[in-house]
Amino acid sequence: MDEKKVVLGLSDGVDSAVAARILKDQGFEVYGLYLNIAGGAGEKEARRSAEKLGISFCAMDVSDRIEEHVCRPFAEGYLKGETINPCIGCNRNMKFEALTQYADEIGAKWIATGHYSRIENGIIYSGYPDNDQSYMLSKLKRSQVERLLLPLGGMKKEDVREIARGMHLSVAEKPDSREICFIKGETYASWLEKRAKTPGEGDAFYNGSVFSKHEGIHRYTVGQRFGETESGRRLYVSEIHSETNSLFLVLWDDLFKNEITVRDVVWLTDKVVFPVEGQVRARHTRWEMPDCVIEDIGDGRVRVTTKDKLRAPAKGQTAAFYIGNRLIGGGTIDGWR
Repeated sequence: MDEKKVVLGLSDGVDSAVAARILKDQGFEVYGLYLNIAGGAGEKEARRSAEKLGISFCAMDVSDRIEEHVCRPFAEGYLKGETINPCIGCNRNMKFEALTQYADEIGAKWIATGHYSRIENGIIYSGYPDNDQSYMLSKLKRSQVERLLLPLGGMKKEDVREIARGMHLSVAEKPDSREICFIKGETYASWLEKRAKTPGEGDAFYNGSVFSKHEGIHRYTVGQRFGETESGRRLYVSEIHSETNSLFLVLWDDLFKNEITVRDVVWLTDKVVFPVEGQVRARHTRWEMPDCVIEDIGDGRVRVTTKDKLRAPAKGQTAAFYIGNRLIGGGTIDGWR
């Protein structure tokens, strides 16, 4: 394979465009790959960036793949009361698979994205704290990581925009997307209601008794504020039971847990010796990353005991594991106490 060829996931945003410029300046022959997931919206802007940068451009229709590997698991998870981060599954099973497929077709050794994380010798490290995205890469396959370049490294977002301005890219001031890419202009709950039979009204319990009715478990996530007690204390969703269409509510302090179990663990390190002393991140936040001990409990599952409590861990969420700033793996939370 050609060590100077790299396939870059090129979107219609500023990050991948600047990543392309950096790779090109480093002497790589860059092939931009736009993944068409929603009828081509954004392809025109991505193509314009490629032309401005002077790199090759290809658009790949991945609508079938995203349905199989992202949309369906997302919907099934929420209907089971789980909190799914679709981007993490998409990266492993769809996006990075498409990049490696195209790289193999053209004989490119490398793949690249505009994620804000560092990679050195096949090891992923957290990026600049304010916009680190290593959490989103925690379930990648080793074969994907071994070919991965992350040109934005430890850069800040404002520095990336400044580079884009200097290049006179039309995407330089484009705001970051806050939407799920396959759900445009509506909530995830309304999207679910259009594609599947969703549960209707159910009971919300507090202190062993029915506190209130709710609108269907698919409309709630663990940690979400629900209401207030008669004395004015705020209540939050602590558990979601799909089999009974029930919510269980607690006060704020009761959302915090010291132990979680994690299934389907993927390790990004050659040798794992238990117990592992490190840190765990249970959601895409920059500030909540307590020290922990990770113990093997068999069948690809681990028990994670934290020094400081985790806020509202939820079934279906990803737990990413670190030693210092090195990402060593991740899995799916399936229980806590």
